Amino acid sequence: MNLSDMMTQAKEFQKKMGDMQEELAGKTVSGSAGGGMVNATMNGRGELVGLSIEPGIVNADEVDMLQDLIVAAVNDGARKAAEMGKGEMSKLTGGLNIPGLS
Repeated sequence: MNLSDMMTQAKEFQKKMGDMQEELAGKTVSGSAGGGMVNATMNGRGELVGLSIEPGIVNADEVDMLQDLIVAAVNDGARKAAEMGKGEMSKLTGGLNIPGLS
């Protein structure tokens, strides 16, 4: 393989990666905590795009618990978004473990 072919393949890979990142941005995953009382929806970029809280758990005496549930739900959603990204990246790289891309 010559340098020109390698450069062409690198450009193709870069375009596919950009397309995949765009696709991931349009996908969502949901994380939950407290048995579903708090749900966080995140996009494939790991950005929080939605949050729902069951009204029955909002009590001034339980603000600390609610805050903990929100943190847990967001972290659960972020973990799922990262897993989704790794799965898509694996499709792009053909299962190769390329440092900096996984």
